[in-house]
Amino acid sequence: MTDIYLELGKRRVFAAAVEWPGWCRAGSHEGQAIDALAAAADRYAVVARRAGVPFGPPDAQDFEVIERLPGSASTDFGVPGAAPACDAEPGLDARGAKRIAALVAATWLVFDDVVAAAPLELRKGPRGGGRNRDKIVEHVLNAEVAYARKLGLREPPLQTSDAAAVGAFRATLAETLEAAIKQRGSPGPSTVPGAWLPRYAARRIAWHVLDHAWEIEDKIP
Repeated sequence: MTDIYLELGKRRVFAAAVEWPGWCRAGSHEGQAIDALAAAADRYAVVARRAGVPFGPPDAQDFEVIERLPGSASTDFGVPGAAPACDAEPGLDARGAKRIAALVAATWLVFDDVVAAAPLELRKGPRGGGRNRDKIVEHVLNAEVAYARKLGLREPPLQTSDAAAVGAFRATLAETLEAAIKQRGSPGPSTVPGAWLPRYAARRIAWHVLDHAWEIEDKIP
């Protein structure tokens, strides 16, 4: 059984797996969102393999909805922005925290693999205004720098061409997540406005990376 929660907007619903950061899909209603989550299991299995974490893709009927959360304008726009109550519970043990951090780090590996296999020009579609591959890569990195600030990390703007700097930043971000998740499920430093709960941060970061990795895959001509 896989625990999931639902974020209910007026026009969009997100279904997210509690312990599998990045495994999160949306639909126009609860059933559609859960079906989309189940349909993405094979794709998510690639992430789990890269992380070295055993993963058995369940059917939709193997999901357990543990919480339904009210959505917001962000939900309807297409961004999951609600944290379930379990994110504020006591932190995980060292093994659990390491597992979550490894899954987040694996989403970057998968994203980089997808980017390396994709052409610069992608098939046009409604998402992202028809951005090409490199514009999506830039967007993902810029978002990660912004997300890191929610955990108290201050990173100057990075260039996607500087692989060493990007790798070092992501390693630091993963280490920060792992350390924060081991502590009680409190947000980042109190001096950080709007600090994120660390387990929510892991899911949000991983979702964003995979959402765009799969977007690129779906738009390869």
